[in-house]
Parts: sequence; C-alpha cells; structure tokens
Amino acid sequence: MVGALPLQPLLNPYFFTTIQLALFFDFFTTLLLLITRITMAVKVLIPTPLQKFTNEQATIDCSGTTIAELIESLEQAYPGIKSRICDNEGNPRRFLNLYVNSEDIRFLEGIDTGLSNGDEVSIVPAVAGG
Repeated sequence: MVGALPLQPLLNPYFFTTIQLALFFDFFTTLLLLITRITMAVKVLIPTPLQKFTNEQATIDCSGTTIAELIESLEQAYPGIKSRICDNEGNPRRFLNLYVNSEDIRFLEGIDTGLSNGDEVSIVPAVAGG
C-alpha cells in the first residue's frame, strides 16, 4: 500500500528507545512532584497582631516545601505579611519565633527547614518583660 503507515513498530513493545523511555520517566516524575507541591497543605497558625493581613483568620492552609517557600506563599496570598515576618535579608525577625510541629526552626535548618503535607507551622511573637 502506498501512503499507509506500518502498524508493526507501534505494536512492538521494544519500539520505544531508551532515550524516549527516559524522557517519559523524567516528565512523569516532574509531573508528580508538581502535583505534590500543589496539593501539599501546611497549616499556619497566625498570631493576633498579624491577623489584620489574613482577614482576621487565625489558621491558614498554605503550601511550600520549606519555611522560605511557605513565607513566599503567604506573601502571595496576603500581600504585606512577609515584611512583618522577615527582615530585609529574608530571615525571620528576632522578635518572632517560628515552629514546625512544636520544634523551633532555629534548632532545625532555619528557613530551609523542610515541610511535609499536614505539618503545622506556628508564628509566635517573643514575649519579654520582667
């Protein structure tokens, strides 16, 4: 037949080259990571002084794989909150303590502390006085 495509290569399970399979695997892995990142929810507890940025919400579901990404996600959703949480270098302000599942991030990996689905991040103002 003139102009007909042979179906034999398409039916052959060994038709795909190693490179094609590697590209498919890479694409599939990237897609799974993206879906995981989009659907990952981290619960953030907002202190009363910052609730004016979150429409008076004390608890927010946000996304991010690290504290730094979480803060960026908060800033996207609630503009202006990042400047209240972080200094000019992007580090948490000295008078705020951040906790991941009750663990102080200063004793973990700081703003590079990893987050998982279902984690709880608390933003707690430091208390001083005598």
